[in-house]
Amino acid sequence: MSQSLLRYTNILSIVGDIIRVEVPNLSDSNAQARNGDLALIEQNGQAYSLAQIIKLNREEVSLQVFAGTKGLSTDAAVCFLGEPMKAVYSPNILGRIFNGAGEAIDGGPALDQDPRVEIDGPSVNPIRRVLASRMVRTNVPMIDVFNTLVESQKIPIFSVSGEPYNKFLARIAIQAEADVVVFGGMGLIFDDYHFFKTAFEEAGVSSRTVMYTNLASDPTVERLMIADMSLAVAEHFAVEEGKKVLVLLTDMTSYADAMKEIGVAMDKIPANRGYMGDLYSQLARRYEKAADYKGAGSVTILAVTTMPGNDLTHPVPDNTGYITEGQFYLHDGVIDPFGSLSRLKQMVIGKETREDHSQIMNTMIRFYSDSVNAKQKQAMAFELSPYDEKVIRFGDQFIDNFMKLDVSMSLEEALDLAWKILADCFSPEETLMKQSLIEKYWPVKSQVAAAAATETAGA
Repeated sequence: MSQSLLRYTNILSIVGDIIRVEVPNLSDSNAQARNGDLALIEQNGQAYSLAQIIKLNREEVSLQVFAGTKGLSTDAAVCFLGEPMKAVYSPNILGRIFNGAGEAIDGGPALDQDPRVEIDGPSVNPIRRVLASRMVRTNVPMIDVFNTLVESQKIPIFSVSGEPYNKFLARIAIQAEADVVVFGGMGLIFDDYHFFKTAFEEAGVSSRTVMYTNLASDPTVERLMIADMSLAVAEHFAVEEGKKVLVLLTDMTSYADAMKEIGVAMDKIPANRGYMGDLYSQLARRYEKAADYKGAGSVTILAVTTMPGNDLTHPVPDNTGYITEGQFYLHDGVIDPFGSLSRLKQMVIGKETREDHSQIMNTMIRFYSDSVNAKQKQAMAFELSPYDEKVIRFGDQFIDNFMKLDVSMSLEEALDLAWKILADCFSPEETLMKQSLIEKYWPVKSQVAAAAATETAGA
């Protein structure tokens, strides 16, 4: 009988979603129980669930059961399938929705005959990567103007519970300049899942979107598969079809919590706040899938990371900050220009974008910083100078026209609007910008009005 048809019935323990089974002669080179491979769990002669091998120890094999172990008895049998977890990859997956086991859950046609690709493979060879040099337009001015997203960038959205980060992520998925959008939702409540599904359908972008979702009520084990399936499919779209792929993940803290839960069930020794000691390397393995491939497409990763208690020192955001190339900081319903950072924006600003981009970005942030200080003086009843009053007026316009999450405009429209706001609040000399840029972009009506005001004052 083939090894793949052997069934092992000596189940030693069932803890959480982890089962341990005794496998005689496991050290035999012909044994098909290999770390990361799949197995089939049978109970009462019927297929119960798929499982994945996560640990080999002498003659014991530990497996994660995808459907959970509720109702599973020690009389069950384990059959090793001899192959790793795979995800369906073909043009037919566009517009489809899959669960954490890789099964279509949208009621569409079966994809059993479509080709599959292995998930959780190694990161791309650095030699095959090219230096990031192309912008990913999102039509979100706080990103496009002030913290430009670049192809192959890996960047998190740091937020807290209660903030509209999922709504913001859906807007980016709909508006972003990408050939394919791969969405991975981990631990979603049903309302969020329905929101994403409906938003993509109503915006007409389902045809370029693939969704992998794990609900909060679904097995925890499947949550760990979402990111790997999303990234494996994204890599193949980029490498084999030369597509510009944007991967959106929410929420990486939920993903890390699932790893912690599985680690505790396996009796691993926890480290900081109960998370396993390999948290950094596990997160890095996923984020490092972001790449711009030589002679092919690119994978860009934008992932929500919630911060319990708004604590940046929490292990998940803290480790994430060492891996990624900046962050978008979402709080109080806006993208904070001070807490946000894109370390790759200098690769495209002024090179792929308009010549005034860099000066507009720096000048707007400088005036907004002054407006924050002026509002603090105002709140403490200090006397305001004429300059303070100008920057306060500027700050209000900046928040309304740029920082609010429902604002949508192209980069060029945002730059033109920035010039109008500057001209409305300040004179050209106060901006300290290059004279050549002022002569080219300063609104003509504002220049005439400023000249007239100067002549009146002189008379």
